Amino acid sequence: MGPVSSGGRRWIGCLLLLATVTACGGPTPVVGRAPTPPPQTAVSPALPPASSHHVFVIVMENRSYQQAMAEPFTAHLASQYAVATNDHAVAHPSLPNYLALTAGTTFGITDDGYHRLPETGIGWQLSQRGIPWRAYMESMTDGCFSSPYPYAVKHNPFAYYGGTCPPNVVPLSQLPADLESATPRFVWITPNLCHDGHDCSSREADDFLAGLVPRILASPAWQQGGLLIITWDESSADNDSNRVPAIVVAPNLVRHVTDRYHDHYSVLATVEDWLGLPRLGEAAHAQAFDELFL
Repeated sequence: MGPVSSGGRRWIGCLLLLATVTACGGPTPVVGRAPTPPPQTAVSPALPPASSHHVFVIVMENRSYQQAMAEPFTAHLASQYAVATNDHAVAHPSLPNYLALTAGTTFGITDDGYHRLPETGIGWQLSQRGIPWRAYMESMTDGCFSSPYPYAVKHNPFAYYGGTCPPNVVPLSQLPADLESATPRFVWITPNLCHDGHDCSSREADDFLAGLVPRILASPAWQQGGLLIITWDESSADNDSNRVPAIVVAPNLVRHVTDRYHDHYSVLATVEDWLGLPRLGEAAHAQAFDELFL
């Protein structure tokens, strides 16, 4: 990778200190209709999983493809690795997209309120198989349900499945130590409402990625056959088919661009394939990002 910007170095320090940020006003997602995908072709065969594979997922907020790609670090990653240019969120507002990314269904939810859902989702799958996983929530200071702003439970889908806060859901401050010694096989990262871009500028969010991503790429877990997927929960506008970027980062992955149709179910399908899990819900019919590894 190229050198990290001064903004990146600044946010490395912020990640370690978990400094409290002051969020500024930003766009609020509105309820909309999910885009209608084109007819699906045959799903590519799953990549053969390896017991050493680690998968990282970072979910950012409320940017169209063009808006996200206008930021320097995001554009740098896309230019060095692989990017899906025809990837789509499946709903408005935030919550149903997070559910789609982790359970393969929106459960018919069209709001950001709290709903107790069945015990399901990729975390539940992993726990049932004894596979280590953690979801790292920035600014979560008092558990899934009582932590104050800028944490938001609507961006923590794991708190909905079964109506409890799994012990696997931890503050983001634990990630640096875990990257050095005992990285779980599946790592989910939710930034707070400023660093994900929901309430703060695109540059603020990009600087956060510039501080976080190099730490992941420096870890043995990623360097030894790991996979990182960065995506955005939904577009900032609901009149552009809800198109968002999906950036795929893996060791020795040459720059690759795909314009094949993908959506949040494709993200889940790819993650489950890499971890050797059966695909949940709509992920069973989704086109994984297999073509990016050819």
